[in-house]
Amino acid sequence: MVILGIDPGLAHTGWGVVETRGTVCRARAYGCVATAAGEPIDVRLGRICRELTSVIERYGPTELAIESIYFGENTKSAIATAQARGAAIVACSAAGLTVGEYTPMQIKQAVVGTGAADKRQVTYMVRTILALDHDPRPDHAADALAAAVCHANVARTRRLGEARRAVS
Repeated sequence: MVILGIDPGLAHTGWGVVETRGTVCRARAYGCVATAAGEPIDVRLGRICRELTSVIERYGPTELAIESIYFGENTKSAIATAQARGAAIVACSAAGLTVGEYTPMQIKQAVVGTGAADKRQVTYMVRTILALDHDPRPDHAADALAAAVCHANVARTRRLGEARRAVS
């Protein structure tokens, strides 16, 4: 299975492509779509959509793992993130990807073992799980890879449950 993980953000949308074979997960590619604060919103969202469409065409994922929005005290930031997330989902929907949505806490729990993990711990575990020889940078790309790893774990667990039910 090839999974595209996305950490949405208007200024920086991280992406990471992970391939799974059995219980082994490996990173195929990762990066970040950056937009400038001074650009009009339509230009910024269009860039996110186009660049993610290009990633999808190049790496051929069939599944999407995207981080859901955390509504803290900064609602303005949450709205901008929601817009970037929408542009990313449109690109993935147009390509027919199956969508998996995960909270930041679910992703941290799946990758580190605790929902209270910090960025450093997430980056370290992503590097370890994917057998990378370096920390994935920027942080947004590491978070996107973490979302993809989370989705791989959830999909594997779901398949095991379905197999057990089929045997019963």
